[in-house]
Amino acid sequence: MTLSDAAVAALGRTGADPETLGLLVRDQHRRQLLVVRAVLDATGDRLLDAWDLLTRADRAASARAASGPEHAVTPDTPVRARLLHPLTGSWAWHTLRDPGRPQALGHLAAIAAACAVRAGLDFTLRITAYDGMLVLPSLGALRTEGDAEVTYRDGRVTIRQSGELDVTVHPEPDVGAWSASGAWLPAHALSGLVPGAPLVPLEDLDPYRTARSPRSRAGLGEAVVLDDAGRKRWAQVWSGTGEALRTGGEHRVREALTLLRCLVPLTAPPHISAVHGTSSATRREAFGALLSSIPPGPVSFASTLVHELHHAKLSALSEMVTLHQASDEERYFAPWRQDPRPFEGLLQGAYSHLAIADYQQRLALTDPAHREPAWTEHARCHAMVGAALPVLVGSPDLTVRGRLFVDAMADAHERMRDHPAPRGQRARAQAYVRAARTLWTQRHASARGRPNE
Repeated sequence: MTLSDAAVAALGRTGADPETLGLLVRDQHRRQLLVVRAVLDATGDRLLDAWDLLTRADRAASARAASGPEHAVTPDTPVRARLLHPLTGSWAWHTLRDPGRPQALGHLAAIAAACAVRAGLDFTLRITAYDGMLVLPSLGALRTEGDAEVTYRDGRVTIRQSGELDVTVHPEPDVGAWSASGAWLPAHALSGLVPGAPLVPLEDLDPYRTARSPRSRAGLGEAVVLDDAGRKRWAQVWSGTGEALRTGGEHRVREALTLLRCLVPLTAPPHISAVHGTSSATRREAFGALLSSIPPGPVSFASTLVHELHHAKLSALSEMVTLHQASDEERYFAPWRQDPRPFEGLLQGAYSHLAIADYQQRLALTDPAHREPAWTEHARCHAMVGAALPVLVGSPDLTVRGRLFVDAMADAHERMRDHPAPRGQRARAQAYVRAARTLWTQRHASARGRPNE
């Protein structure tokens, strides 16, 4: 798969047409399947039973789809959809790093069981619970310990454990399953981002939803299992997010529909205000997942989506195209962080804040109800990106296509000056950047870093 120079430049301006977004997604999916294949190779015959059930479930789902009405649109089978699910990627990378962990190996059996249920394939399989949960992805989880025999017959799942009452689970059509057992926790999903869009799974049960790689971001909240009040709050905020996102342009909605595959709810860490802020992240090994605490409102969450999905876009682009050859040794000032950043971190941060500046400017120009805070946020992000661009544009470590990308970022930044924020917001934003630079220089004067001057 290759990207044209025009596509790289469009991405640099924080845009992308549907074909380019599709290329990024397909490349990430191809890489994820390769990692799953590598896990199977690394674990020998220890996953054969689970893989055999996955194979049979895929055949059963394909046969059922083929027997449907003529000209019917046939979606991916449950197996293919689950193998490409972001948290399957998290599981695969985690397992590949430590293929001997029983929990990692046993999770594929849980994935296989859930896929077989969705495919309508009868089976019996032994699955192990870990950390007090027996999780069946897309269905739910049973609070329990140890092994269980999981059987699917006549449209029902039966979970049987020695010395315990059987638990019967009834799958819902898309996401979730219900049970009379108080120990069963159903999976949940949010409505489509816009009318007619697919459901968005709210992943608060999967054991790999926050399994972190060495590159994961520190300072995030903890994974949380939502109660009814938490789910209702998420649903309330989410119900207005699509419309809030549209104020930034239809392309922002298109990006989210193409790139976002699930949401992972987090608690808000102590330094984040539940009223004014959101703790959020994306992860390279879980492409399509967004981790976030409950946002204050739809506009705030729309901005978070723009921010985090641009991290995902740049990460995906960087795996298709070499943008720079900078080492991690040199460190630079970034107004949005207190710690010195490597070149890659500076590029990632500048790119995501450039996208926020664009979104907030469009919001300020089109939505009178949010004009004042939108101009303030636009001015702040625009000023911060302006402080980072000189070191990015002037870097000798950029490749030819990396320079094309960064020059497009600079062009987008300059074009925003056609509709500047009010003078007061711009002055305060510049003062913020100057203060951040002064504090950074004082803290890291003896460190190996550059103040980007």
